[in-house]
Amino acid sequence: QVQLVESGGGLVQAGGSLRLSCAASGRTFSVNAMGWFRQAPGKEREFVAAISWSGRSTSYYADSAKGRFATSRDSARNSVYLYLQMNSLEPEDTAVYYCAAAATRGVGLEYFARSDVYPYWGQGTQVSVSS
Repeated sequence: QVQLVESGGGLVQAGGSLRLSCAASGRTFSVNAMGWFRQAPGKEREFVAAISWSGRSTSYYADSAKGRFATSRDSARNSVYLYLQMNSLEPEDTAVYYCAAAATRGVGLEYFARSDVYPYWGQGTQVSVSS
């Protein structure tokens, strides 16, 4: 099992920035990729970004996130963290943001744009952007 806990959400004005964090614990050695998703009220959960967890760090973004958001990872001795730096935020970015982890190997990073491939999810953190 992998446990995920997001933090860093909040209320920000349009054009502002936020940095979300996701702390991973448990069987993190089994993780091969992690992702960020978001869900706005009345809408389906949508992909934001994914990052490989083993070897060289590569990332993949939704079109809505390209150029504004950046995901990164940090694996210290006993701590594993995933980050999402969000810049130039827009009211349309308002949503609950979730981090997720998957162990699937042998696939391209685009595979992890699907929410159904992730068995592990955090509880989510609210991001609200005012106009």
